[in-house]
Amino acid sequence: MENKMSKTLIVIVGPTAIGKTSLAIEIATHFNTEILSSDSRQFYKEMSIGTAVPTKEELARVPHHFIHHLSIEQAYSVGDFERDAIQFISDYFKEHHVLVMVGGSGLYEKAVTEGLDYFPDVPEDYRVKLNHELEEFGLEKLQKELKEKDSVYFEEVDVHNAQRVIRALEVIRFTGKPFSFYRSKQKKDRGFNIIKIGLRSQREIIYDRINQRVDQMMKDGLLEEVKRLLPYRHLNALNTVGYKELFGYLDGKIDLDFAVSEIKKNTRRFAKRQLTWYRKQDDIAWFQPNESLQVIEHIQRNLEVS
Repeated sequence: MENKMSKTLIVIVGPTAIGKTSLAIEIATHFNTEILSSDSRQFYKEMSIGTAVPTKEELARVPHHFIHHLSIEQAYSVGDFERDAIQFISDYFKEHHVLVMVGGSGLYEKAVTEGLDYFPDVPEDYRVKLNHELEEFGLEKLQKELKEKDSVYFEEVDVHNAQRVIRALEVIRFTGKPFSFYRSKQKKDRGFNIIKIGLRSQREIIYDRINQRVDQMMKDGLLEEVKRLLPYRHLNALNTVGYKELFGYLDGKIDLDFAVSEIKKNTRRFAKRQLTWYRKQDDIAWFQPNESLQVIEHIQRNLEVS
């Protein structure tokens, strides 16, 4: 009887700007497969430059899925992504054995590989009150409360994402327990093999790559992209690094050089939180960005045959 390769999802993780996209394309090309994006910022078709969406050339080399498939005006949660991504993977594995998933959104990757945690239903008035507090006192006050009441989650979450901070605080205030208390250690059985590859490098190298990327984004027209999106700034999709800082410039609150320096600083902070999130996982094989051959050899050795 002929041996058959087990269905395998190859997951590429790591901090922003480290080279996950190019590695994913190399892997997908080698194994003659396609790429599923778990980068929640790249879902929205109105956002391209500030989200570092793969170039037209990169998209032409390998078919990508879950990129620019939504509008910023559509409500789309991590639960929606879990449902849609698992359905896509299930359908894809009917005809293929290997699929690559790549992205910088740790929670979205976890939704696919382990399943989401389930939290108590919180009355709507908690969220309403927190949103009022956000408007009146600003995000920093809510960040401070989260740090005091749940330092574990504070170290992992994107604390500049107001929606994530509010979601945690509404659970904390309603239940009196840390948000992290409800995060399950039980993984869902997905029915396919998972190989996790992580990219990392020296902090100075990562930060330098981030700074270069932001400068390139500005040259590519990020400010013009943000200007077009100004009427939609209230939407959650735009409450993200690279956009909110330039909204501040367009409001006349800060000058352009300072806005760009803030994008770099906040992106570096985001990269640090990404690394903190992934370092706690013991099922990731770590490589340097220039070790694509070693990565492919590692995957080849770990592909299960049944």
